[in-house]
Amino acid sequence: MLEFDASADIQALRSTFAEITAVVDVEALNSEIARLSEEAGAPDLWDDPEKAQRVTSALSHRQAELKRITDVQQRLDDVEVLIELANEMEDADSIEEAKREIADLERVIGDLEVQTLLDGEYDERSAVVTIRSGAGGDDATDFAEMLLRMYLRWAERHKHPVKVMDTSYAEGAGIKSATFEVDAPYAFGTLSVEAGTHRLARISPFGSADKRQTSFAAVEVIPVMEEAQEVDIPETDIRVDVFRSSGPGGQSVNTTDSAVRITHLPTGIVVSMQNEKSQIQNRAAAMRVLQTRLLLLKREEEQAKKKELAGTITASWGDQMRSYFLYGQQLVKDLRTGFESGNPATVFDGDLDGFIAAGIRWRKRKDDD
Repeated sequence: MLEFDASADIQALRSTFAEITAVVDVEALNSEIARLSEEAGAPDLWDDPEKAQRVTSALSHRQAELKRITDVQQRLDDVEVLIELANEMEDADSIEEAKREIADLERVIGDLEVQTLLDGEYDERSAVVTIRSGAGGDDATDFAEMLLRMYLRWAERHKHPVKVMDTSYAEGAGIKSATFEVDAPYAFGTLSVEAGTHRLARISPFGSADKRQTSFAAVEVIPVMEEAQEVDIPETDIRVDVFRSSGPGGQSVNTTDSAVRITHLPTGIVVSMQNEKSQIQNRAAAMRVLQTRLLLLKREEEQAKKKELAGTITASWGDQMRSYFLYGQQLVKDLRTGFESGNPATVFDGDLDGFIAAGIRWRKRKDDD
């Protein structure tokens, strides 16, 4: 007699899921959705476009969060029914389907469990990610483009909306830098553990000699914050340059000077935007990112001052937080958490969940110490 008993597995999943829903507070989430829905339905909502955007975005995020919870609840109920029917009919195919569903539910509930650790002030917000090539010449700019594809593929796997806001192509291979927005609940809290210096070691495809080349790229992650509009930036503190948007190799993709580069003179922070069609739209987008970075800089300075006054000295692991080895051993290893993968190809194809989950847990332990 063919029979599949998964009662212990499902009970464990339900127990973990119950802990998650207690932390998320589904009742409070429903109340928040009702409040935002009422605001979104106001006839004068779009009289203030910025407020309207905040309300509709917040509503979309809350609805997506609730849907993840309700979908898991439904799938747990459905898989129990599937197992019962499969056992009654002694259907081997249905039993295999149930096994796959349980494995996928373990992954999904694991992701939700990690999300409950994201309780930082800005963790639930969308994220703006900037990748910049570092030392290493063509290998570094090529590496930066590999990282860009990696994160875009990760977002695609999770069905997170992504908007590439700016790309600066290198004269040779790859990109000098790129900035993109991930518009999803908890995108900042999730991706913030990816911030830092990434190192690539491989046999260079750009050199004539078969020598190992080490190159670097930096990843910056900031939250999308409405509070950024509170930052006052005098016109005398910025320099605005306009230029034509360009594609790979400097190829022009725009016949007008619509791209905008804003330099904040007191700090040296530079923000470029070329995704929008008009110069006005690109300037507005660049100013929003600049305001966010200045607000974060101000907060970081305040925290650093507090630590200085308290006499706290924090040791660091050094500049690099993750290494990618594409020769010999074929390995990707996070130097903070110790998490590693022996399949760099899948990592560069967006398989980052293990690294991200390990990073979130590592940060939580570090913050609790």
